[in-house]
Amino acid sequence: MYAQKRLEVIKDFAVLEVSNEVKDLAQNYFAVIQMPEKSKVDAFHLAVAAWHRMDYLLSWNCKHIASGRVRKIVRDINDRLGVHTPTICTPEELTEV
Repeated sequence: MYAQKRLEVIKDFAVLEVSNEVKDLAQNYFAVIQMPEKSKVDAFHLAVAAWHRMDYLLSWNCKHIASGRVRKIVRDINDRLGVHTPTICTPEELTEV
């Protein structure tokens, strides 16, 4: 029931493309962040948000996405590659903005 309500809310959201550039960027993140293979999708979340110049990437995943260590790694990689870095935060942090 709740899952259906969430799907209804996002039905008109745009779906962002996972291009070869996004895949390459995700591989960069994955190699440096040192996350387990099963968490590789987290690197793609980061890459899609960065490549498509999202203002924010919200996540409750404080181990592989919304941690200070990962934020720094992503910013360093993006600065080196000339890629936009979104603000990575938890939903609670965003409500403080």
